[in-house]
Amino acid sequence: MLFNPYALASILAVVTASPVAQPVENSVTPVRRQAATLCDQYGYYAANGYEFNNNNWGKGSASSGSQCTTVQSTSGSGVSWSTQWNWQGGQDNVKSYANAGKQFQRGIKMSSIKSLTTNIQWDYQPREIRANVAYDVFTAADPNHATSSGDYELMVWLARIGGVYPIGNKVTTVNLAGFNWDLYVGPNGSMKVFSFLPADGSWKFSFNADLKQFFNYLASNQGYPINNQYLIVFQQGTEPFTGSAKYTVSSYSANVNL
Repeated sequence: MLFNPYALASILAVVTASPVAQPVENSVTPVRRQAATLCDQYGYYAANGYEFNNNNWGKGSASSGSQCTTVQSTSGSGVSWSTQWNWQGGQDNVKSYANAGKQFQRGIKMSSIKSLTTNIQWDYQPREIRANVAYDVFTAADPNHATSSGDYELMVWLARIGGVYPIGNKVTTVNLAGFNWDLYVGPNGSMKVFSFLPADGSWKFSFNADLKQFFNYLASNQGYPINNQYLIVFQQGTEPFTGSAKYTVSSYSANVNL
C-alpha cells in the first residue's frame, strides 16, 4: 500500500453542516436527522468528544471519483456515521481515510495510559471493492507533534478487502484481544508503522477490545519505546483504493483511560 502522511482537518477543515433537527411533538416518532455532511476534501465536524474527517488526502492518485462522509449521531457514549465513495484509477493507491477520532487532552504519555478501550459495529455494501477497515493511532516523543503524522503508527485492520496490503513485511503472528493477528512492519515516511491484520482473513464486523494491549506487546517484543511516546491521534475509519461502496458504522466508541 502507498500510504502517505495525510493532513488532518483540524488544520485544513472546511465544514458543511446541517442543523440538528428538534423533536416534533406529535404522535409520530421523530426521525433522527444527520448532524453533518462532509463532502469537501478535508471536511470536518466535531461534537461530544469525537471529531470526523472526510480526509480525501490521496484523491490526486484517482482518475475520477468523489467521497462524502455523513455524521448521523453523536453522544458522549458513542457515535454513528457513514462514508460513501466512488474512486477509479490508481488501484494500488489509498484515496482517503474518512474517520471518526476520539478527542482527548494532549500530553498523555503512553506508559501512563491504562487502556484504550473501543467498541464498533460496522458494515460495507457492496463488498466487491479494494479497501480496508482499520484503527489508526499515532504516537510521538513530542507531545505537541503535528497530528498529521507521528514517530510511530499503529494500525489494527478489521478487514482487508479485495487483495490490498499494508505497509512493510510480515514479521510474526500474535494473539491479542482474543484473535490471531499477522504483524506487518514498515516505514510510512519518517514514521514506523505496525499493522495488525486478522491472521485467518476474517472481517471483524463487531469488535470490542483494548488497543493498549497492542502497544504493550510492541513495547515488550518489537522495540516500541512506550516510556517516551505520547498519544497524538486515536481514530477509526476506512481506506478505499478503488470501487464504489458505502461504509456504515452503526455504533462506535473509544476511550482513553488513565
